[in-house]
Amino acid sequence: MLGKLARQHDPNVLVGFDHADDAGVYLIAPDQALVQTVDFFTPVVDDPYTFGQIAATNALSDVYAMGGKPLTSLALVCFPDKADLAILERILAGGLSKMIEAGCTVIGGHSIRDEETKFGYSVTGTVHPKKVLANVGAKPGDSLLFTKGIGTGVISTAIKKGKADAAWIDAAVRAMTTLNKRAAEVIAAGDLRVNAMTDVTGFGLIGHAREMVLASDVSIRISAGAVPLIDGALECVRAGHIPGGLKNNRDFAECLVEYDAGVPEDVRALLFDPQTAGGLLISTPDGQQLTKALNDAGVAAVEIGQVLPNGKPRIRVSR
Repeated sequence: MLGKLARQHDPNVLVGFDHADDAGVYLIAPDQALVQTVDFFTPVVDDPYTFGQIAATNALSDVYAMGGKPLTSLALVCFPDKADLAILERILAGGLSKMIEAGCTVIGGHSIRDEETKFGYSVTGTVHPKKVLANVGAKPGDSLLFTKGIGTGVISTAIKKGKADAAWIDAAVRAMTTLNKRAAEVIAAGDLRVNAMTDVTGFGLIGHAREMVLASDVSIRISAGAVPLIDGALECVRAGHIPGGLKNNRDFAECLVEYDAGVPEDVRALLFDPQTAGGLLISTPDGQQLTKALNDAGVAAVEIGQVLPNGKPRIRVSR
């Protein structure tokens, strides 16, 4: 819909919505730019405090994905008129705990009455204009690194159906409440090169890889066997706990994908699974060194593929 609207021409906009990037970046001084994003959604787990933590982690992630540092946030609340306010208090407390961990100050917000609970944040951060990391810039020869497992979408669907094992829920919650802060700090240190970066959220791994491919005018190869999967993700796919977002992502992006023989159907499906507070997808010429630096910092980064010159298919998935 944004593409149908009149374009504003502001030379201070360093990153707008042209390439479906993670956040907007606006120049305010020669050595400083604002990073701005907003995200909110309905509950993906039953516990209110945990839901608040997940919503905050997800909203903060877009700032980290641009190479920025979160500074302030505004809470966005939709809550039923007759619901127990103690639940809302726990949601807000969970979100605040993650904002404190991120060093991001909650300075206000807005609430409305709604039949369905929704929660999230608008987050503002800063970044040096020459250190912005967008989804454009991936170069042939780069390694593709990824910092979390996938599968939160199918596990969340299983939770809603009352079919998720406790171990699966625990694994998904750990992923969804782990900030991308430490990974962003390692990358921001500047010791190793990063050409492009995005976080993997609602469009799934293939959907966000597609954005990087098209923005950077390259192709990529993803090794399906190297992509980390959250415990229980395969079981959820095999049991048919498929969210609508996965189907939509597949309908939209699979036209750019070719699979090598032997890539299992359940793994193919998970590559389109919509993630909440997912990991960072990083295009770097220093793959081995950056993987080690991230691992040494406690980030479970792995190499999942390579960037290739522009050609067909745009995305090849190998075993």
